[in-house]
Amino acid sequence: MSPGTLYLVATPIGNLADITQRAISVLAQVDVIAAEDTRHSQRLLSHLCIKTKLLAYHEHNEEKITPRLLDELESGKSIALISDAGTPLISDPGYRLVMQAHDRDVRIVPIPGACAAIAALSAAGLATDSFSFEGFPPAKQGARLHFFEPFSKQSRTMIFYVSCHRIIDTLKDMQTTFGESRRVTFARELTKTFETIRRMTLADLIPWVEADPNQRKGEIVVIVEGAAEPRADASQVDHYLSILLAELPVKQAVALVVKMTGENKNDIYKRALALKDA
Repeated sequence: MSPGTLYLVATPIGNLADITQRAISVLAQVDVIAAEDTRHSQRLLSHLCIKTKLLAYHEHNEEKITPRLLDELESGKSIALISDAGTPLISDPGYRLVMQAHDRDVRIVPIPGACAAIAALSAAGLATDSFSFEGFPPAKQGARLHFFEPFSKQSRTMIFYVSCHRIIDTLKDMQTTFGESRRVTFARELTKTFETIRRMTLADLIPWVEADPNQRKGEIVVIVEGAAEPRADASQVDHYLSILLAELPVKQAVALVVKMTGENKNDIYKRALALKDA
C-alpha cells in the first residue's frame, strides 16, 4: 500500500463474489477501514478473512471523524473508505472526506467495482448515451412532486434510488409528473437471489407492483426514460432551408439544418431538393 493514501473501495451490492481481487488486496493491507456500518461491513471482512481495523464513518459522525482521518493520512497511514454496499459516495457518506483530502493534497485512489445505479442502467434497455443519477426522492409527497418537476422535460435517462416502503407512492408521483406512457425500468435486489428487472410504462408498472408484495421489498432502482425531443415544425425547417439554400450548397445547408433541429438527415435532404426545384 502507498502510505498516506485514501482508497475508495467498492464492495458487493448483494453477491459477495462480485468483489474484485484488487479490493480484497487493498482492504487486507490498509491501516484502517472507514465503514458506514461496522457491524454490516464486519460480515464481509469475516467472509474474506480480513482483520483490518474498522472505524465507523457515517452521516452522524462525519463532521467529527473527518479531521481525524485526514490527520492520520497526513501522518502516512493508508485508509480505505467503504459503504454498506456498492461504490462509496454514491448516495453514501464520504463527500466531506474526499473534498477535504483534495484540499490537503492527500492522494486519492478509487478501487472500482459494483454500483447499483450503473448495473441497473446497463440492463435497463433505455438510452445510455446521456444520463443522470438523482439519488433518493424526498419522503413526503409534496416535496417529492416538487423534486420530480424539473426532470419532466429532460431528454436524458434518469436514475433514482427508491425506498421499498415508498415505491408505490413514488411511482404514482412519477406517473403524475412524467405521464403514464413514460417507460421506466424497475430493478430490484440486483445480484441477489430474487433479482427482478422489468421495463414497462408507468401505467403498466404500478398495478404490477401493487399486485405482488414481493416487488415492494429490498433495494430498488428506478430508471426513467428521458422525454422525447420535440420535432421541429415543418414550416420552421422550410424557413431555415430557404435562407441557407440561398447562400450555400445543398449539402452544407442540410448539414446545418440537421444540426439545428436534430431531424433525420435524409428527410431534410429530400425537403431541400424539393425546395430547390420549386
